[in-house]
Amino acid sequence: MKDNDDAARTKLASIKKYVDSSDVPETALLKMAKLGAVVDQWMAATEVAISAVQCWTSIEKIGVVPCTIMSMMSDSLLSSACEVDNCGVLGMHALRLASGTPSALLDWNNNYGSDPNKAVCFHCSNLPKHFFRSVKMNFQEIIAGTVGKRTPSEPASALIKPEKMSFARFSTDDTAGKMRGYVGEGKFTDDPLNTFGGAGVVEIPPDAELLALHLREGLRASRGGESFHRKLRPPRGDHRYLGWDMYWHEGRN
Repeated sequence: MKDNDDAARTKLASIKKYVDSSDVPETALLKMAKLGAVVDQWMAATEVAISAVQCWTSIEKIGVVPCTIMSMMSDSLLSSACEVDNCGVLGMHALRLASGTPSALLDWNNNYGSDPNKAVCFHCSNLPKHFFRSVKMNFQEIIAGTVGKRTPSEPASALIKPEKMSFARFSTDDTAGKMRGYVGEGKFTDDPLNTFGGAGVVEIPPDAELLALHLREGLRASRGGESFHRKLRPPRGDHRYLGWDMYWHEGRN
């Protein structure tokens, strides 16, 4: 795709409108815009509405990181997950359909201090800006350790705004040949967190019970989290209509 291609120039304008990229070189933004234009064209042609992208480090090595492009898709209700996490994007899609607002996929990393019901959720950082308090494009700090700080990509290095949320995680049970997962409710808090990427503190009482479920059943500790302003029960059609084995975590929030 040439630099003056109409689709690339249109996508470049969309990126600049979506996130403050004033500190980013134009050449890097144009390369990102070309990727976004090609992805947009392919998804429209194939009628694909969700995606799971393999990037680490296959395309970063040629100077492209897709975080901002994926953030823009998710913010436009075209859910997009990292690391070819097909089950993760199913969770994102279910929550997006249930709420009508953008969803995101976060790694549930560590406990927060000594509070048993709080945990740190993090990703680097393709979250839709719907989740953030503010947004500004930065270099991808994690991938910089492999390819260097030459490829800006993140829509933000910021905290997730405090709001109620629902979460869901689906997984494959390969030995039994079936799907399973869990859903529940909690909230993102306004607790301080000194880190990079897209991150926030979640409160999900009683969180210890959910951790025990992961250990006992071998479920992945990664969530498709949905942030929204009103109370909304998590989607349960996966159990009633699809026959998936589901655990509903009913906290006391």
